[in-house]
Amino acid sequence: MGIADEIKQSFKSGNTLIKLLYINIAVFLAVKIVGVIFFLLSANQTFSIANWFAVPADFSNLIHKPWTIFTYMFLHLDFFHILFNMLWLYWFGMIFLSYFDEKKLLSLYLTGGLAGAALYILAFNIFPVFSNVLPDSLALGASASVIAIVIAVSVYAPDHTIHLLFFGPVKLKYIAIVTIAIDIISIASSNAGGHIAHLGGALYGYLFVQQYKKGKNINKGFDRFMDKLFTLFKPKPKIKVTYKRPMTDIEYNKKKVKKQKDVDRILDKIAKSGYDSLTKKEKEILFKNSN
Repeated sequence: MGIADEIKQSFKSGNTLIKLLYINIAVFLAVKIVGVIFFLLSANQTFSIANWFAVPADFSNLIHKPWTIFTYMFLHLDFFHILFNMLWLYWFGMIFLSYFDEKKLLSLYLTGGLAGAALYILAFNIFPVFSNVLPDSLALGASASVIAIVIAVSVYAPDHTIHLLFFGPVKLKYIAIVTIAIDIISIASSNAGGHIAHLGGALYGYLFVQQYKKGKNINKGFDRFMDKLFTLFKPKPKIKVTYKRPMTDIEYNKKKVKKQKDVDRILDKIAKSGYDSLTKKEKEILFKNSN
């Protein structure tokens, strides 16, 4: 089995967390390869993947690229960006799956990402400080989705303890508090949009768990929508159609004569040895032809 086959098999047999990791990594590699091709061919020096798949803050731009509210959460352009996002997704995704099922992980990844995009877009259109950068502002990366998962599991199991290098055992609630605090104080940095998106994901993760504790799943409607959407792309089972040629009168009469001969033979056997001497198949033949 080659490397490509092993990766394909690992993807098929892996859980939702593994699939999310593979998709993010595959998109990253595909973007890098496309970038190299455009660079070597010098076909279009102004071409940018981010312009087509990162989510813009400007409504006039977003309305022409509505798909970006989904695609942005799988798009990374920097190696260390995807590295840290995937490490956090793996670590906290594993913890999340020890308390919730895979469907909730995928649902929260997507809805957390949508919440992050929503808060980012609203903030950049509401606060005057962003007016100068609004037309060119783009957001990308899985951070908002990952933070939604981090906060959700931290609120659900605040005393769950993990061991951090140099820090030792640390409870999830403290990781959540520090993570949110860093994002809040970093809004005034050069990556304001990213930190605002993080807070949007964090807020949604918090709301998700608070409602879940009350027995409500706020992602229920979204789950139904995604189920219907995925159904459209599932390959339909192939229906095997067989055509049976109708028998001619000669064939019908031959079959009828053969049946009658079988019945006569069985009746003779009963007369000589009794009904109990018949095999199971002979009894079935007799039963079918007696109706």
